[in-house]
Amino acid sequence: MDGKTCWYIVDGYRPPLQPDHSVHYEGHECIMMLNCNNQDAHVLIDVYFEDRDPIENIELLVPAKRIKAFRSDDRDTLGGLELKMSQQYSLRIRSDVGIVVQYGRCDVAQSNLAYMALMGFGQ
Repeated sequence: MDGKTCWYIVDGYRPPLQPDHSVHYEGHECIMMLNCNNQDAHVLIDVYFEDRDPIENIELLVPAKRIKAFRSDDRDTLGGLELKMSQQYSLRIRSDVGIVVQYGRCDVAQSNLAYMALMGFGQ
Protein backbone atom coordinates (compact mmCIF):
# COMPACT_ATOMS: atom_id res chain seq x y z
CA MET A 1 0.00 0.00 0.00
CA ASP A 2 1.53 3.29 -1.13
CA GLY A 3 0.72 6.45 0.81
CA LYS A 4 -1.21 7.04 4.01
CA THR A 5 -4.87 6.66 4.91
CA CYS A 6 -5.45 9.89 6.84
CA TRP A 7 -4.29 13.36 5.79
CA TYR A 8 -4.72 16.85 7.27
CA ILE A 9 -4.50 20.22 5.53
CA VAL A 10 -4.75 22.93 8.14
CA ASP A 11 -4.24 26.19 6.23
CA GLY A 12 -7.11 26.18 3.73
CA TYR A 13 -7.98 29.68 2.47
CA ARG A 14 -9.54 30.69 -0.87
CA PRO A 15 -7.71 33.73 -2.23
CA PRO A 16 -9.44 36.35 -4.41
CA LEU A 17 -9.63 35.46 -8.09
CA GLN A 18 -8.27 38.68 -9.55
CA PRO A 19 -7.93 41.83 -7.42
CA ASP A 20 -7.23 44.10 -10.38
CA HIS A 21 -7.01 43.92 -14.16
CA SER A 22 -3.22 44.13 -14.26
CA VAL A 23 -2.93 40.63 -12.80
CA HIS A 24 -2.74 37.87 -15.41
CA TYR A 25 -3.16 34.91 -13.09
CA GLU A 26 -6.30 33.63 -11.42
CA GLY A 27 -6.17 33.11 -7.66
CA HIS A 28 -7.10 29.57 -6.65
CA GLU A 29 -6.23 26.65 -4.46
CA CYS A 30 -6.16 22.99 -5.38
CA ILE A 31 -6.10 19.69 -3.54
CA MET A 32 -4.30 16.85 -5.34
CA MET A 33 -4.66 13.17 -4.40
CA LEU A 34 -2.44 10.47 -5.91
CA ASN A 35 -3.51 6.82 -5.79
CA CYS A 36 -0.62 4.53 -6.85
CA ASN A 37 -2.48 1.39 -5.78
CA ASN A 38 -4.12 -1.28 -7.93
CA GLN A 39 -7.51 -0.55 -6.34
CA ASP A 40 -9.73 2.53 -6.20
CA ALA A 41 -9.47 4.78 -3.16
CA HIS A 42 -12.78 5.61 -1.48
CA VAL A 43 -12.17 8.94 0.21
CA LEU A 44 -14.10 10.87 2.87
CA ILE A 45 -13.42 14.60 3.25
CA ASP A 46 -14.25 16.52 6.44
CA VAL A 47 -14.16 20.33 6.36
CA TYR A 48 -13.57 22.21 9.63
CA PHE A 49 -14.29 25.87 10.33
CA GLU A 50 -13.43 28.37 13.06
CA ASP A 51 -17.00 29.52 13.71
CA ARG A 52 -19.33 26.59 12.91
CA ASP A 53 -19.70 22.84 12.98
CA PRO A 54 -17.75 20.77 10.45
CA ILE A 55 -19.16 19.33 7.25
CA GLU A 56 -18.24 15.65 7.37
CA ASN A 57 -18.06 12.58 5.14
CA ILE A 58 -18.04 14.16 1.68
CA GLU A 59 -17.45 11.15 -0.58
CA LEU A 60 -14.89 11.13 -3.38
CA LEU A 61 -13.41 8.39 -5.56
CA VAL A 62 -9.77 8.40 -6.65
CA PRO A 63 -9.42 5.67 -9.28
CA ALA A 64 -6.59 3.12 -9.10
CA LYS A 65 -3.26 4.42 -10.43
CA ARG A 66 -4.72 7.89 -11.06
CA ILE A 67 -4.63 11.39 -9.67
CA LYS A 68 -7.70 13.35 -8.62
CA ALA A 69 -7.22 17.11 -8.40
CA PHE A 70 -9.93 19.60 -7.56
CA ARG A 71 -10.14 23.28 -6.72
CA SER A 72 -11.71 24.41 -3.47
CA ASP A 73 -14.37 26.30 -5.45
CA ASP A 74 -15.55 23.03 -7.09
CA ARG A 75 -18.93 22.64 -5.40
CA ASP A 76 -19.72 19.44 -7.34
CA THR A 77 -16.68 17.64 -5.92
CA LEU A 78 -17.41 18.96 -2.42
CA GLY A 79 -20.99 17.67 -2.33
CA GLY A 80 -22.51 21.13 -2.90
CA LEU A 81 -20.44 22.83 -0.18
CA GLU A 82 -19.43 26.39 -1.05
CA LEU A 83 -16.15 27.54 0.45
CA LYS A 84 -16.25 31.32 0.28
CA MET A 85 -13.35 33.54 -0.68
CA SER A 86 -11.15 34.55 2.26
CA GLN A 87 -12.77 31.88 4.44
CA GLN A 88 -10.35 29.94 6.64
CA TYR A 89 -10.91 26.18 6.84
CA SER A 90 -9.07 22.90 7.44
CA LEU A 91 -9.48 19.46 5.88
CA ARG A 92 -9.26 15.89 7.10
CA ILE A 93 -9.04 13.41 4.23
CA ARG A 94 -9.52 9.71 4.98
CA SER A 95 -9.08 6.87 2.51
CA ASP A 96 -9.59 3.12 2.61
CA VAL A 97 -6.20 2.65 0.85
CA GLY A 98 -3.00 4.65 1.10
CA ILE A 99 -2.87 7.82 -1.01
CA VAL A 100 -0.67 10.91 -1.17
CA VAL A 101 -2.23 14.37 -0.67
CA GLN A 102 -0.75 17.73 -1.66
CA TYR A 103 -2.20 21.24 -1.37
CA GLY A 104 -1.41 24.24 -3.56
CA ARG A 105 -2.48 27.89 -3.54
CA CYS A 106 -1.98 30.67 -6.08
CA ASP A 107 -2.56 33.96 -4.27
CA VAL A 108 -2.83 37.08 -6.43
CA ALA A 109 -3.98 39.43 -3.64
CA GLN A 110 -0.85 41.50 -4.17
CA SER A 111 0.98 42.65 -7.30
CA ASN A 112 3.61 39.92 -6.81
CA LEU A 113 2.18 36.48 -7.40
CA ALA A 114 2.57 34.07 -4.48
CA TYR A 115 2.35 30.33 -5.00
CA MET A 116 2.46 27.84 -2.18
CA ALA A 117 2.56 24.05 -2.45
CA LEU A 118 2.86 21.75 0.50
CA MET A 119 2.25 18.19 1.55
CA GLY A 120 -0.54 17.54 3.99
CA PHE A 121 0.26 15.86 7.29
CA GLY A 122 -0.31 12.14 6.77
CA GLN A 123 -0.61 9.20 9.13
